[in-house]
Amino acid sequence: MELQSLKNRFGIIGNSPGLNHALNVAAQVANTDLSVLINGESGVGKEVVARYVHQKSRRANRAFISVNCAAIPENLLESGLFGHEAGAFSGARAAKPGLFETANGGTVLLDEIGE
Repeated sequence: MELQSLKNRFGIIGNSPGLNHALNVAAQVANTDLSVLINGESGVGKEVVARYVHQKSRRANRAFISVNCAAIPENLLESGLFGHEAGAFSGARAAKPGLFETANGGTVLLDEIGE
């Protein structure tokens, strides 16, 4: 699929050399099993780029899970990401799979991880 039709599919607006370079790099890393850090100010489209990488990857037919880490209380973050077994802590009545397990070979976007 050509770059312009992919940009349209994801609602990416613009046609600058910088944007095209960034999307070409995103497509290249999509062909790897590397973890990717997408850095930028709020509102620049980091999640859009993450979805773009996911769709270009071998994981495209698997889950894409976006986690706003800032919205999860610190004491629940570990359990939310990794899951827990019944009785692991007060109130854990049943085992619950974490988001990494739920992604099952797909992509997990940890948004606002610095928070």
